[in-house]
Amino acid sequence: MTDPVDLLADLIAIESVNPALVPGGAGEARIAAYCADWLVAHGFEVHRLEAHPGRPSVVGIARGTGGGRSLLLNGHVDTVTLAGYDGEPLTPYREDGKIFGRGAFDMKSGVAAMMAAAARAVREGPLRGDVLVACVADEEHGSLGTEEVLASFTADAAVVTEPSHLELTLAHKGFAWFEVTIEGRAAHGSRPELGVDAIAKAGHFLVELEAYGARLAPHPRLGPGTVHASLISGGEEASSYPARCTITLERRTVPGETAATVETELREILDRLAATVPGFRYRLERGLERAPFEADPASPIVACVADQVRATLGRDPVIRAEPFWTDCALLDAAGIPCLMIGADGGGAHSATEWADTASLHHLTAILTGTIRTFCG
Repeated sequence: MTDPVDLLADLIAIESVNPALVPGGAGEARIAAYCADWLVAHGFEVHRLEAHPGRPSVVGIARGTGGGRSLLLNGHVDTVTLAGYDGEPLTPYREDGKIFGRGAFDMKSGVAAMMAAAARAVREGPLRGDVLVACVADEEHGSLGTEEVLASFTADAAVVTEPSHLELTLAHKGFAWFEVTIEGRAAHGSRPELGVDAIAKAGHFLVELEAYGARLAPHPRLGPGTVHASLISGGEEASSYPARCTITLERRTVPGETAATVETELREILDRLAATVPGFRYRLERGLERAPFEADPASPIVACVADQVRATLGRDPVIRAEPFWTDCALLDAAGIPCLMIGADGGGAHSATEWADTASLHHLTAILTGTIRTFCG
């Protein structure tokens, strides 16, 4: 009952498409119920959290005997769309050492490994510290699940089991969204003396935005942050001067950068344009933001996982950093030292998705040893 590949097959077969991404998606209710029942069957105390109806997360706890460190294992159970998948996304199949299906790689493989590892570690004998297994909702959109878990639970350290090819992820980028509205003046196309073309004025900002991105300073592991214009809208009709042009942009941030520092940099650009380009007026609004993440490589949890990688794989761990955002940043912001390690595979968010079954067994062994050592 603790074979991670069999468990992964069960998880793949349960639709858990994030409804915030795909209207009508099943959400996490069925898969959360499955995880809860599985954890109860393996002796865990189970808590169901559902501040957002239909979007539950589950936390299973194996209480320690006392005096040991607690460890939180975190993995999300939601997936992206089934549309466009090549084959049957909810019918897992195995071939050439791989298991296929939507969510196999991102990240039901990590969820299966952490559940199996926690059950094995507890079965092997008493632990002094608590083991918490969090199967969370909504990571693919707004991370409501991990935020809700952190409002009620904490631990001395955490491991996020997002896929990482059995490599230790110690840093990742954050992001901040902004909306820049360039103000013009509407007028008939035949009356240029009355109109101000907001779209043309926005062109000045887009040129400066590209130059801004080229001069961002690099981070040792992650390289430089990035910026790009994601959306642009403006104008009413061909015969009118546009009264406004709105640009939505995303700034990917590295450790040491925040949404506030990015806003200051953007305002400096926009204020300079307002002072030098006739008729340039703007509004800047900050949207969703998520902080970057960087682990302390000397922390006890990093050292513990690294030792288990050596014991399981017979080599030193590979250290990596990711350009995308994960729930590690929320755990770190809550004061819980953490890192990320997950299975090998490929096809996240794509037409064919798979996890390497041998790596899934290796990941389960690494996590089992980590729990026994860190909590024992």
